Amino acid sequence: MFLGIEIGGTKLQLGIGLGDGALAGLWRGAVAPADGADGIRRQIQTALPPLLAAAKLSSKQLRGVGIGFGGPVDDRRQRVIKSHQIGGWDDFPLADWVQQIVNIPAALGNDADVAGLGEAMYGAGKGHSPLFYVTVGSGIGGGLILDGEIYRASGRGAAEIGHVRFPVPCQPDEAWVPLEEIASGWAIQSAMRREKKDDTWTTQAVARAAQEGDTIALGILATARAALAMALCHVIALVCPERIVLGGGVSLMDDELWLTPIRALVAERVFAPFAESYTIVPAALGEAAVIHGAIALASQMVPKAPANVVRRAIHDHPLT
Repeated sequence: MFLGIEIGGTKLQLGIGLGDGALAGLWRGAVAPADGADGIRRQIQTALPPLLAAAKLSSKQLRGVGIGFGGPVDDRRQRVIKSHQIGGWDDFPLADWVQQIVNIPAALGNDADVAGLGEAMYGAGKGHSPLFYVTVGSGIGGGLILDGEIYRASGRGAAEIGHVRFPVPCQPDEAWVPLEEIASGWAIQSAMRREKKDDTWTTQAVARAAQEGDTIALGILATARAALAMALCHVIALVCPERIVLGGGVSLMDDELWLTPIRALVAERVFAPFAESYTIVPAALGEAAVIHGAIALASQMVPKAPANVVRRAIHDHPLT
C-alpha cells in the first residue's frame, strides 16, 4: 500500500491505495491559514492513524509516500520552495519530514505535476503521451507527463502555464500579466467584482450569470477563455502533446461556457501542422487527482534497497 498526501492552500487530503487507480481510504479536511505550516503538519500527524484504522491497515504495510504540494518545490533537494497561501513553508524539507513521521521513503512534487501524473496513469490521459495537464482553480498550474513520468526539467519543475504572460489591452506596452491573473477563478471573480462593484461575486456565480445572459459575465469568461486558448496554442507549438487535460474548479462549469469554446478557439489558432495531433478533454479524477498522482509517484519510487539508501538516491538523482 502507498500513502498519498495533498497539501493545498485551503485543502488537505490523505489517501491510501495500491497504485492501481483505486483508493482504499481517503481523508479530507480544510486547512486554517492562520495556523501556518505547523498547523498543517499537525493535521497530517493527527489524520493518519484514523485513516489507517478505517482502511484496516497498519503503518508497517505502507511502502512509500507521495506528496503533492500547492506551490513551487525543489525537485532535486525534495524541499518546498515556498507557499503563496500559507506561511512557514519556505525551504522546508517536506519529503524528509514525512519520511521521519512514517519511516518509509517519501517523494515530493508540485501539486499540478502530481495531478497530471494521476490523470496520465488512471484518468483522462491514460494511454496518452505526451500529456499536458492544466488545472484552472484559484490559480493556474500545469504539468507535462512523458511516458508516465513527470517532466521536471532542470530540477525546479516545469510547465508553469499559469505564469505565461499576456499584454494588458489598452495599457502601455510594458504592461504584461500572468495567465492566472486573467483566467483563474480568482481573476474571474475579481473582474466581476470590479465591474459590478460588489465583493460577493464568486466564480460559480459568474458562471450562473453568464448562463442567464449577463453581458458582463459573458465578456469576462470570453476574455479568460481566449487567454487560456492562446496559452494552449503555445503549449501545442512547443510540446505537441497527444492529449491536453483540463482540470480544476473553473473547468467544472458548463461545457458550453468553457470547454467547447476553448476547443474551438484553439482549433482556430493552433500551429497548422499540429492541428490533428492533439485532443482536449476534461479531467476525470475530480478532487482526488492529486491523491491518485501522489500514490503513483510513491509507487514509482518504491525501492528494493533500505530507506536510507533510497533517500540518498532521491537527493542525488532527481525524480525524472
